[in-house]
Amino acid sequence: MVLNLAWADLIIILLYFGIIFFIGFYFSRKEKTSTDYFLAGRHVGWFAIGASLFASNISSEHFIGLAGSGAATGMAVGHFEWLASFILLILGWVFVPFYLRSKVFTMPEFLERRYGSASRWYLTTVSILAYVLTKISVTLFAGGLLLKQVLGWDMYTSAIVMVIATGIYTVAGGLGAVIYTELIQTFVLIGGAVVLTLLGLHEVGGLAGLKQSVPPDFFHMFKPMSDPDFPWTGIVFGAPILGIWYWCTDQFIVQRVLSAKNIDHARTGTIFAGFLKILPVFILVFPGIIARALYPDIAGDQAYPALVTRLLPVGLKGIVVASLLAALMSSLASCFNSSSTLFTMDVYKKLKPDASERHLVYVGRLATTVLVILGILWVPFIKYISSQLYIYLQSVQAYISPPIAAVFIFGVFWPRANSKGAIASLLTGLFFGFMRLVLELLNKQHPLSWAPLRWFAEVNFLHFAILLFLLCTGVLFIVSLLTGEPAREKIQGLTFRYAGVSTSDREYLQEKPWWHRLNVLMSILLILTMLLLWWIFF
Repeated sequence: MVLNLAWADLIIILLYFGIIFFIGFYFSRKEKTSTDYFLAGRHVGWFAIGASLFASNISSEHFIGLAGSGAATGMAVGHFEWLASFILLILGWVFVPFYLRSKVFTMPEFLERRYGSASRWYLTTVSILAYVLTKISVTLFAGGLLLKQVLGWDMYTSAIVMVIATGIYTVAGGLGAVIYTELIQTFVLIGGAVVLTLLGLHEVGGLAGLKQSVPPDFFHMFKPMSDPDFPWTGIVFGAPILGIWYWCTDQFIVQRVLSAKNIDHARTGTIFAGFLKILPVFILVFPGIIARALYPDIAGDQAYPALVTRLLPVGLKGIVVASLLAALMSSLASCFNSSSTLFTMDVYKKLKPDASERHLVYVGRLATTVLVILGILWVPFIKYISSQLYIYLQSVQAYISPPIAAVFIFGVFWPRANSKGAIASLLTGLFFGFMRLVLELLNKQHPLSWAPLRWFAEVNFLHFAILLFLLCTGVLFIVSLLTGEPAREKIQGLTFRYAGVSTSDREYLQEKPWWHRLNVLMSILLILTMLLLWWIFF
């Protein structure tokens, strides 16, 4: 069953597109320099930063994956959302000062300043390949699947509409267009999801009725260590590793923080995003559980589309469809923009250091256009992505994130870490992560006969992330200690021990005392809120 949209619904959807395109083209007239295009002139306020962090993160795989896991196993998948609230505090309080002080455009550029060019080339290459092969492809696959079930569009039509519509304002307006369209998309996304959740709760008889309709353990978030999907040990020790990589070191996310007016706005934006990350458990996981209670005939990934197609009355369909489009387009726009920034600033400018500001903006727009074209060319291959491969693409972050998280964390906390240790750690992680992915795929086809290899291929992906992080950390320490100590001037301002601020940076980094105290209070409130929620749903 698909939605039959009334004129009121179509008007809402068209109005949504109109606002998004207006904002995109408004910012296209204002872009002048590379800083304007790639970092919105470093003039973005805290509210827009927080909303953009949230909207960039929430995409089609959240609607399908969170609701689907909620329908299959309950609230445990929500750990990743609530852990993000803590990780965002780490971004704001630990990493933001170093990122803003260094005035970098990209995360690979920061890694080069801390370690050397080899680390920069590694992170640039891995990031661009990961964006093209996983983020763009997964967003198109999951988004096409979602719109096919909700609107009845075929996979090709859905993907092409998403790519072209998103590409138009992303190419034209740069990060400013992306961030301020995401500000609007955040309200649309949350509004549509809240409407659907409340209607579903009403239909199932409220929270009490919902609890009676599903297994009791659905409302317990902590699972035994033997749980195949979300063991508590993996959640407590492994998921934060993935979270630090994604929220604190990935260009896809951190580029929003780099655009902040100053450290106060950047930090407040991360705290605001932390509060927003409380919502997905209630507006995306809960609907999956509701769908399980209302429609026992559905499979996990059909949960959210089933609610949209079977539950919504005329007049509200347009709001929810607009919220789905907002989630899809915001994530895709962020991916296009961050990939373009990485190519322009970490590849092209590295090879053409004398390129003018105007030329860099031109290259950035051209790179985004190429990514849009690649997205369209990818559409015919979407049908070859099975749901099983989709799961592999989601877990691949557990295989690439531990070494990156290790070199960033110890890069700011341990001055002795050097370039040789960093690249050795990164390459070690790449080798074992790639080996895990290959063996996992082979083991799914034909179980491996040698027990150690089979264990390596089957161990829970969160437990694997823990082991790989420890291995990469050990390599970083051993190689760094066996080789030369980095020069003091190279790490000045990039580690906590040598965190001096130059006179020219003081105004940009200046914290207002009252704002700093407010950030401290709001951070404490966020932590207490999260602990209370975990206690309620333990």
